[in-house]
Amino acid sequence: MSEEDPQPPEPAPQRVALATIAREWGRIGCVGFGGPPAHIALLRRLCVDDRGWLSEREFEDGIAACNLLPGPASTQLAILCAWRLRGPGGAVLGGLCFIVPGLVVILSLSAVFLAARPPGWIEGAGAGAGAVVPAVAVAAAVALLPGSWRRSGPHRTARIRWCGYLLAGGLAAATVGPWLVLVLAACGLIEVAAGLRPPTGGALAALPWGALPWGTLPWGTLPSGALPSGALPSGALPSGARPSGALAPAAALPAAGGLVALAWVAFKVGVLSYGGGFVIIPLIQHDAVSTYHWMTATQFLGAVALGQVTPGPVVLTVAVVGYAAAGVGGGLLATAVAFAPSFAFVLGGGRYFDRLRGNARVQAFLTGAGPASVGAIAGASVPLGQSLAHLWQFAVLALAAGWLLALRRGVVSAIVGGAVLGVAAFLAGGPVAA
Repeated sequence: MSEEDPQPPEPAPQRVALATIAREWGRIGCVGFGGPPAHIALLRRLCVDDRGWLSEREFEDGIAACNLLPGPASTQLAILCAWRLRGPGGAVLGGLCFIVPGLVVILSLSAVFLAARPPGWIEGAGAGAGAVVPAVAVAAAVALLPGSWRRSGPHRTARIRWCGYLLAGGLAAATVGPWLVLVLAACGLIEVAAGLRPPTGGALAALPWGALPWGTLPWGTLPSGALPSGALPSGALPSGARPSGALAPAAALPAAGGLVALAWVAFKVGVLSYGGGFVIIPLIQHDAVSTYHWMTATQFLGAVALGQVTPGPVVLTVAVVGYAAAGVGGGLLATAVAFAPSFAFVLGGGRYFDRLRGNARVQAFLTGAGPASVGAIAGASVPLGQSLAHLWQFAVLALAAGWLLALRRGVVSAIVGGAVLGVAAFLAGGPVAA
């Protein structure tokens, strides 16, 4: 092996006992309220500050590497830290101990909120918490804007492209959610092309359109006329496929329905959600509510709220969707499929993460896909807001927006407050049923 092509470093497999990893990662899984920022802070305190298992640079490099991957970044960071301390066995154990506590809590709450005849005050709490969710999405996007803007660099043309990517992601999430993955990929590829040559009229022609997953995209869900003539390259549409107004599954595979459809939806969450947990909303809302009718729009809002107020990864929202589709077994299946790619990314590619970070084209792709993801998170607030069914919910939404955006208070307190107001609305005789 030459010096120019060094062997990727192996993890140190015997540094920490498996029992210690199980205990500490399980503790973080139990107390990790507040989403990725809280998870990262807890992992840093454990691995860097308190125990000294990892250096600060190793930890920061781990954060940067996980941010390059689709899926729940804080979960991948938890798996990666355990992998560095005890190899594959530690990675699997640490990841499971991080995920399972929140999974148990969210499935238990799902059984209550999705019961056939829940008590009225439970419906009120769910409707109130759900009314807060659109504001949470906007607040999440606002928090990501400064870092994404700095990444665009000082050049005027790059910043103009950044604005375009942000707008494209927002419009896609607000109007044609199932197509969001195509928009994210296109924004990333445009930025790659912009780095390869000066921005000319032929830049789009240089894009590797063949690499996009045309055959698995939800062509049937695109409204007729949504794409202008010639917007896609020749041969991009699968044979016989044409955009139409009909609501159809994303591909032939999920058309089978049942557990196969549920696994397909969860798989999309695991491999296509780049930019934060809220990116999953436009990816799965259409499938869960409109295509397969596993839950109502109001229940979906409640599912997102449960993912916010329970410990562990926000992506555990998919467990609520799975429970609505097929009970506890469906919740477990959806969770396993959604998180399996994160384990595969770390176990199969963890040793190559440093090289991935140094790849200029990967960085360019993320520079384009990143702002599109931020826009998508904000744009998700539109279909979420349209799901509100009662007038009092809009008052709760306005209060939540002030709490989160003006006062900059916490998400968990906002959702709990919304639930309390929902119970009050029920006790006052207001409508709460979905």
